[in-house]
Amino acid sequence: MSKKPYISPSFSYVPLEETLQIASKRKKLFIGIPKESEFQENRVPLTPEAVSVLVNDGHTVAVEHGAGDGSFYFDNDYSEAGARIVYEKEELYKATTIIKSAPITEREVAMLQTNQVVISPIHLPVMKKEILDQMLAKRIIAIAFDSIKDDAGTYPIVRSMSEIAGNYAILVAARYLGNADSGKGVLLGGISGVPPARVLIIGAGVVGEFAARAAFGLGASVKIFDNSVYRLMRLQNNIGVRCFTSVLEPATLAEELRNADVAIGAVKPVNGITPMIVTEQMVSDMKPGSVIIDVSMDRGGCFETSQLTSHEKPTFKKYNVIHYCVPNIASAVSRTASRAISNVLMPIMQQSADTGGIEGIVLSKSGIRRGVYVYKGCVTNAAIAHRYGFKYTDLDLLLSSQS
Repeated sequence: MSKKPYISPSFSYVPLEETLQIASKRKKLFIGIPKESEFQENRVPLTPEAVSVLVNDGHTVAVEHGAGDGSFYFDNDYSEAGARIVYEKEELYKATTIIKSAPITEREVAMLQTNQVVISPIHLPVMKKEILDQMLAKRIIAIAFDSIKDDAGTYPIVRSMSEIAGNYAILVAARYLGNADSGKGVLLGGISGVPPARVLIIGAGVVGEFAARAAFGLGASVKIFDNSVYRLMRLQNNIGVRCFTSVLEPATLAEELRNADVAIGAVKPVNGITPMIVTEQMVSDMKPGSVIIDVSMDRGGCFETSQLTSHEKPTFKKYNVIHYCVPNIASAVSRTASRAISNVLMPIMQQSADTGGIEGIVLSKSGIRRGVYVYKGCVTNAAIAHRYGFKYTDLDLLLSSQS
């Protein structure tokens, strides 16, 4: 027979003091916006309107001379908003937080200061191990703004740029079908008694959806391919139009490409690289004078015949098919794109100040943590660590060990 547990009369429960997280003191930021000179970049990450809000909140913003010229935001606009115009890049890189609209370059990483914060996009195909090495040595906090998630669980900047790319792709198609740019003289939407152009879209994501919206709006005939039935259903429900959709079957795709006037590649990357969907043979069978727009070019492209082009020389012909393969399409409408990026980054800067700086917002916002790929000497993005041979450190574990 087991004995009952004995409790000493001297035993008592003593309540412990409740420990609460102490809110961080508000921190004033020193933000630097450099002028971009590579990657055909015309966008600027903060507009003068956003700078005015930050300056009125007590923060310091330095803008390199000519940084906004590509988006028709001039030095005078920024100075009137309260920014300080800086003429030497080395001087600008003394700011504690650097915000860029293009990836960090080798020249720029050499100017970074220890413990600085860098917010910019990353392009894996052009990223170099040497850049990461210097970031790690300088204990940089690097955040890829195209990987930041909002409270709704979406990527707000990626979505905005995808909407722009989808809309703009149709405008490009309409242009290059015309005679002025050596096209075959077809009006995208057609007229009464004349059938419209046939537009084929590969990929039913955000780019594909907005390309379809724009094409339908102009009166084109649209057919959409994707390897996900769910995405095809979602696209049709979002645009409210019943249209031709198909999974990616090579025989069906090849047949529809032969009849298409425009083919738009908007395929999502897999492990950072876009899968090649359209073979050279399929392209060679397309109608002479038809137009290919490879929106996936920044991740390698989904047409086998695609070759990197620029905004200065955006097209080339192969098999008498016009190819438009500019990787940074949103930069072609840089003022709109700049406003979209600024609308996301400006509130993040305000929130970071309220939480005691970038480290505070990284700790408190899981969506911001998703964008951090280098944190004080550690690579915190698994894909980048694997690609370049670095040790991967889980950021959540790193922050919990430091708190």
